[in-house]
Amino acid sequence: MLMLIKSKIQIFGRFLSNMIMPNISIFIVWGIMSALFTSSGWQPNKIIDQKLISAIIFYLLPLLVGYTGGKLIGSERGGLVGIIATMGVITSTSIPMLLGAMIVGPLGGWSIKYFDKKINHKITNGFEMLVNNFSISAIGILWSIISFYTIGPTIEWISNALGFLVNSAVNHNLLPILAIIIEPAKIFFLNNIINHGVFSILGIQDISQKNSSIFFLIESNPGPGLGVLMAWFYFGKGELSKSSGAASIIHFFGGVHEIYFPYVLNKPKLIFSLILGSMTGISLLTFLHGGLFSAASPGSILSVIAMTPKECYLANGIAVFFSFLVSFIISSILLKCNINSSFINNENVIINPKNGLNLLKLNRNNCNFNSINFDNIQKIVVACDAGMGSSAMGSSMLQKKIKKANLMHVSVSNMAIDLLSKDIDLVITHQDLTNRAKIYAPNSQHISLKNFISHDFYDNLVKCLKKNKICKKDHKINLIDDQKEKKLTKRFEFRKENIFLNQHANNKEEAIRFIGNNLVKQGYVKSNYVDSMLEREKITSTWLGESIALPHGTIEAKNDILKTGVIFCQFPKGVLFGENIDDIAYLVIGVAAKNNEHITLVSSITNALDDRKIIKKLSQTSSVQEVLSLLSAK
Repeated sequence: MLMLIKSKIQIFGRFLSNMIMPNISIFIVWGIMSALFTSSGWQPNKIIDQKLISAIIFYLLPLLVGYTGGKLIGSERGGLVGIIATMGVITSTSIPMLLGAMIVGPLGGWSIKYFDKKINHKITNGFEMLVNNFSISAIGILWSIISFYTIGPTIEWISNALGFLVNSAVNHNLLPILAIIIEPAKIFFLNNIINHGVFSILGIQDISQKNSSIFFLIESNPGPGLGVLMAWFYFGKGELSKSSGAASIIHFFGGVHEIYFPYVLNKPKLIFSLILGSMTGISLLTFLHGGLFSAASPGSILSVIAMTPKECYLANGIAVFFSFLVSFIISSILLKCNINSSFINNENVIINPKNGLNLLKLNRNNCNFNSINFDNIQKIVVACDAGMGSSAMGSSMLQKKIKKANLMHVSVSNMAIDLLSKDIDLVITHQDLTNRAKIYAPNSQHISLKNFISHDFYDNLVKCLKKNKICKKDHKINLIDDQKEKKLTKRFEFRKENIFLNQHANNKEEAIRFIGNNLVKQGYVKSNYVDSMLEREKITSTWLGESIALPHGTIEAKNDILKTGVIFCQFPKGVLFGENIDDIAYLVIGVAAKNNEHITLVSSITNALDDRKIIKKLSQTSSVQEVLSLLSAK
């Protein structure tokens, strides 16, 4: 339930942020012009201030946000209705209507999308353009009137109430308490949502009444994060300490706040240094009347300087410096005292200072094997929904470790859950599928996992099997014979057209559709297979761990496979594939295999991805030839 709530909050927050982020350059234009030409700017110009700058904040920015919000819901037509609806809230009040635009824009987009769905395939030929144009006009007029008479005045009342509460918080020195909420939320990658979805809106409302706003600098202050990174540089240990110097430069001058999040997740108690550093900065900004003209995006010290009014340089500089100093001192004490409360093992964090790539790989498979009876375990099955993707990869990894441990009495295979039999000793499944597996194999022992390619999980399992090893002279070995398998099936060979680097997808559905469509284009599957890949993803995520996802179709879709094929995609910015916010896939490998060819195919992929260094190279390389070499190296 908590995971569902967290997911819904993240989705809503991203939606709010996505209305602001595409237009952030226009916000910066407004901020720079304000810094130059307002009454407190470097070159005051009353005409530009009253005619041009006011028009940007009162009309241009709300209209852009309203259009973007409508477009996110209802594409181009939704954006047009969003603009018309936004005009209603703009003209109904005397304050900037960013918040109103973020409400009526999406509502307009939803309305036209709903209308289009209802009349789909019902328009007489030749009347399409007439209906399309007049539907936008009618729905737009309706929403503009509703916005003018109800939504606009309501938003103005809410804004005035919020302004009163904020002023009360400032007057009673309560604003620093916000740091208790902001800093922990940032660590879980909600920083853009907080900055652009909340504080930018409050800041714009605030700056309409004065020359600067503290809200623009609450989240974007680079001081606390710099304090943590510098403490790691001087007093930390391990790989994180070595990379913290470069990370400090990227964070402070590049404005990439996300780069310090793994350092805090590694030592969760460092969150206290961030909170206290942020509280120090907010307190000083309040006391010294600091603030910015506009949002500092990215949150770099250079952006902060560019958006600082000339009378606020001293206040902002003092606030950033002392927030850094407090964070650095407390972080140094915590690290020097060697607080062993590691949230993530150092070996499971890859930080690339060159592009800010953070691959967080939590070890979620610390299973308790004490509940398993390892006596006489001879048949192990790794099972998933279709028996051809994640389970095949997990099975391949376990087979290698079983062979290496010389446990010749244990057989390992993979299959679909629906094909599980009653003679299996141990069934390994994803945690979301374990209850279903117990129905088909009620007499078997079951182990749940989250990461199908967790080395630690399989190593611990093999150790338990070795402790309970039994010897049977006449037992027939059932491990896959690699030579025999090669004779039975022709091994799939990667080609250049199977590799797609530097791709981008807003969500896993886009990533899966891209891969599925390329499987279709290259003649591996029928078009129906793409939908089956999306259906398979709804059952349980194909995120394997180690920054890898392996989407494939359902077991019912095997008839749609024309021949065995693989599409390898690299997503440098990552795609959220799992339930948790850090279940990010940077390598997404789409699989379609005829008959049992997936066993050899997935085994070869597993061999190539058995090394974290290779995974890191594949996540960062821009060379197709290097990918081909790495995938065929083992």
